Amino acid sequence: MTPIKFGTSGWRGLIARDFTFANVRLAAQGVADYLLAERAQPASAIAGRKPVVILAHDTRFLGREFALAVAEVLAANGLSPLLCNRDTPTPVVAHTIRVRKAIGGINMTASHNPAEYQGLKFSTSNGAPAPPEVTRQIEAHIARRQAEGWHFNAAVVGTYSCPEFDPQPAYFKKIRQLVDFEVIRRAQIKVAVEIRHGTGRGYLDALLTQAGARVTVFGANPDPLFGGYHPEPDARGMAEACAFVRARKARLAVGVDGDADRFGIVDTDGAWLTPNQILALALYHLKKNRGWTGSVVRTVPTSHQVDAVAALLGVKVHETPVGFKYIGALMESEPVIVGGEESGGLSVKGHVPEKDGILACLLMVELVARERKSLGSILRALAKKTGEFHTERLNLRIAPEQKDAILGKLEAGLEAIGSFPVQQFITTDGYKFLLPENEWVAFRASGTEPLIRCYIEAKSTQHLARLRKACKTLLRG
Repeated sequence: MTPIKFGTSGWRGLIARDFTFANVRLAAQGVADYLLAERAQPASAIAGRKPVVILAHDTRFLGREFALAVAEVLAANGLSPLLCNRDTPTPVVAHTIRVRKAIGGINMTASHNPAEYQGLKFSTSNGAPAPPEVTRQIEAHIARRQAEGWHFNAAVVGTYSCPEFDPQPAYFKKIRQLVDFEVIRRAQIKVAVEIRHGTGRGYLDALLTQAGARVTVFGANPDPLFGGYHPEPDARGMAEACAFVRARKARLAVGVDGDADRFGIVDTDGAWLTPNQILALALYHLKKNRGWTGSVVRTVPTSHQVDAVAALLGVKVHETPVGFKYIGALMESEPVIVGGEESGGLSVKGHVPEKDGILACLLMVELVARERKSLGSILRALAKKTGEFHTERLNLRIAPEQKDAILGKLEAGLEAIGSFPVQQFITTDGYKFLLPENEWVAFRASGTEPLIRCYIEAKSTQHLARLRKACKTLLRG
């Protein structure tokens, strides 16, 4: 049994327990084995390409040292590692892979996870997160190497030398093509920016400054402990920027997580807006104000508010399993205005098939600057046409010995959730139950904890409360 398993966004583990230099080198060898085998296939997308692999890290403990350990293993396999010259956002790595026609990329990041975690995220040659069919091959190579007793004679940690480069200029050029800087410049808008002590420093704040916004930055200093709270731009993570907005010192606040692939938005009144709402606003803005054409993609537990806005605008909706790799795959196959998920990931047409929190933040600033309205007022105007949407996610712990029985009950289907009759049962990812009046409930089991995630969407706060109670009773009864 291998301790190295790839989830929805790579392999993550506790530093010094699971995430050790020995395991990182083993994982790197698994990636090298996959890339070498893939390059040998004449029909492969990377056949004949130069064996360049983009490497990066976030601001976590030993990030650069782990990246250099990966570089040493890749180079020993005849590949050409190229390391970003500083801690780097995941969307920047994705963009760089495409620009430099690399055969893949590895970012040492655990994204929004707590400080005690580190991670290894592998992206394929199109900049997208590696899909399950790829990570299964990497895991098989790792297991084979373990069975063979593979060992690597490494240099002293941190001493290996690897070619470095600056990925920022090319990424900035791309963002200027996707965001209307002139609209932001004319508005002279004041924006609070929350970096969460991660990689967004010098990216999100710098781009807003170049666009002519007046910027106040919070959490800009790199900190492996992220100021004592995990690096997520949720309501708590953006509390300081939120207070700044409430004091009327900024029009809105925007923030990113540790590797800047997730976003957080605080409106003019200091209210933290959900990623579900931001995805709906991004679709509204790009279709109405920019005239973009195409479809919209969301994951199974993402709000149907997106569907309602899409219906108003005449846009087709696609639903995918959880994980941006599924959204990215669809974005590569057809024109998609915007794709996103309820956990805070978003990308748009003409960009990378990977989450980009920096871009999401810039688009929301652009929307406020263009319409000269708060995001909340735009949402309220849309609600008059679509009705209201109230969402909630519950992480409900269950006894391990009861998990299989509960999942079996859900898998068999339900006739009702409390007093709400089930009209349709969807098993694309987990168990989703569609209820009358465009309300729904979805359940997904954690693969690592005795936990079931429950997603609820209702058309009123009263129905939300009733569904919350019914779901808790269902899972604990």
